[in-house]
Amino acid sequence: MANLLTIPLKKSYEVDIQTPVRDYIQQHCAAHPNQFKDDIERWQKLRRDYVDGGIHMDRVDAALRYHAQLVCILAKLPTDINLAIPYAHAFASRNALPITLNNLAFERVCVLFNIVALHSQLAAAEDRSNQEGIKRAVLNYRNAAGTLHYMITKALPSLHFLPDDEVPADLSEDFLKSLEYLMKAQAEECGWQNAKLASVKNGLVARLAQKTASEYSAAADVIAHASPETKGSFPSHWLPHLEAKRSHFYAVAQYRKSIDENEGNKYGVELARLTLAQLHAKTAYDRARRGGVVQTVVQDTKSLLDNVAKDIARAERDNDLIYHQDVPAHSALPEIVIASLIPKIEPPTGLTQIHTLISDDQVLFKDLLAWAAREAINIYNDRKQNLIEERIISATRDLDELISQTLRELNLPASLEALERPIGLPPSLLKKAEEVRLANGPATINASIEDVQRLAKQDMDILNEALDILDEEASEDEALRKERPLPRPPSHEANAVLVEKASRYRNILEEAAKSDEFVREKWDDWEQNIVELTWDQADLEAAVPSSTIKATGRLSAASPPTQVNARKLRALLDDIERLKRSRARIIEQAQNVAEADEEVIRSRVVRVSAGFVKWADMKPAMFEDQSDEELAKYDGYVMEVEESERKQVDLLDEIRARNEVFVQSRKEDPSVREREAALQSLDLSYHKYKEIKRNLEEGYQFYNDLASILLQFKEACKQWRTQRKQEIQ
Repeated sequence: MANLLTIPLKKSYEVDIQTPVRDYIQQHCAAHPNQFKDDIERWQKLRRDYVDGGIHMDRVDAALRYHAQLVCILAKLPTDINLAIPYAHAFASRNALPITLNNLAFERVCVLFNIVALHSQLAAAEDRSNQEGIKRAVLNYRNAAGTLHYMITKALPSLHFLPDDEVPADLSEDFLKSLEYLMKAQAEECGWQNAKLASVKNGLVARLAQKTASEYSAAADVIAHASPETKGSFPSHWLPHLEAKRSHFYAVAQYRKSIDENEGNKYGVELARLTLAQLHAKTAYDRARRGGVVQTVVQDTKSLLDNVAKDIARAERDNDLIYHQDVPAHSALPEIVIASLIPKIEPPTGLTQIHTLISDDQVLFKDLLAWAAREAINIYNDRKQNLIEERIISATRDLDELISQTLRELNLPASLEALERPIGLPPSLLKKAEEVRLANGPATINASIEDVQRLAKQDMDILNEALDILDEEASEDEALRKERPLPRPPSHEANAVLVEKASRYRNILEEAAKSDEFVREKWDDWEQNIVELTWDQADLEAAVPSSTIKATGRLSAASPPTQVNARKLRALLDDIERLKRSRARIIEQAQNVAEADEEVIRSRVVRVSAGFVKWADMKPAMFEDQSDEELAKYDGYVMEVEESERKQVDLLDEIRARNEVFVQSRKEDPSVREREAALQSLDLSYHKYKEIKRNLEEGYQFYNDLASILLQFKEACKQWRTQRKQEIQ
């Protein structure tokens, strides 16, 4: 048995499944964790049964059942539910630290790896001195190779999104591909051995040996060309073992074919194949002897080398004395066509058809909506909110701002109101002043400025606390290095990613501080003007000059052409106000629809999700059609806003043209001009008030959102420091 390699199990440890699963369901699912209490307990037991136990088929069955449930669980839960999964490297020393990832896909891949390891060890334990034992060994090697192929093609891609330095070296594709070829090679070797026991013809035995050699060659080539990290993950004697086996079976193939040539009276070809066999056998023996390969393999290669040498001596003597046939060059020998008695290697049925292991009623979390469906709902809601915000609300805000900016440039409606209402204040301005007064505008803005400053300081404090954690770890690391060398990178190298993130967050906060300062300066410039809007109506009217003074004591009156232009201009301003109100109604209608369709999209996604089998590998993209169809109902509102924009362009053009005529026709009255300026100043103050208020609301939201990100970063720094401590312990 010692002439075959076995794959060790990836050692795992007990994990607390209950707490993170309950927390995840509580936070992210429309269900109570107690509803799934039995499922969580069964999950814990399934994992315990899979991890514990010896090397026997019962443990393989337990691992297959656990894997089947993991496939179902991954259809219901995302890979990261904050459940820490620890596994040691397959070839790690007994005291080596495990690799821990918060990743259920990592758990699934490791379970599959251990199924492979169990099959390889069960195969190696079989008695290959009889055909029944060989058949059982072949079956286990076939299952191991099939599981590796399934693992590489179906399970491993789910780890590709992890950074390269987080994927364990013994789960790299090259590592697993080499193991797959190894399991195939050892299955073929068992098949070759069975053919020998059955005394099949030498020509077929040669072809079987050639196939075995090709599989060993593929396994060796993958390791030889793998990255240094992957190559270094194998024991030092593995590559020499594979290379020795490759050369050994190439030698066996030529040796057996030489016997076949002798039986066909091709004595010159026989001798050529024997000398080629000798070259391969010598290479195999040298590689095995010098590469630390197990003694059984060394003895096998030495025995073959001796047998070939004896046959060469006999064949040379016979050919020289009797047959006198030409001995062809090695390059002229016909290639030995490979053959195999091993059935096609496929993944075990328990992997590809998990319903053979668990029924629908046994599926864990079967009543929980699939995570992909929940994520599809979240994605839809995000897309919906973004659509409403960007293409309706924000577009409307930009259009309204363009109106305000254009009217301010044209001194409207102040110049019109100064003419229409020579004394008192226009109703529109009174309404704006009342809004600011009732909201206690200046005091509210001052309070908001303080709140934003407080949040900015809070965010910076969180970032500094996170950096303090990194500094403390670095100090601890430096102190330990003074005591003894440590087999790990120093802190300034190991925490480079965290430090880079911290630098990026600090830059963000510094840029935000500049924006805050700009808003404060804007407030300082406009505070006094905005305070005027909070005055009583009488005080406000007194502050605005009237345009009624004439020598006759009568109210001033505009000329007929001016009155005509004023009426037409007023009509256009009323049209533009109606356009703004219509857009406000569009926003309101869209938001009402958005609130009402929360259940609509959920019910559609749930209905579609129910159509998939319980263990389907669902992705959020599978619900794209439902999402697109639901989002289509907002197209009408977007089109209305776009049509409103086209109307606005035309209206503003008309307003500019009419205002120019109005200005030309209006009499140059200084009192009217002074009144216009005062009204315009108050109107502009109101717009600045709204602008500053919006800036502060955006700042408040920004710092709140950033605080959540910084708290997560701080927690990551804590976990990193804990991990570094555990490495030392």
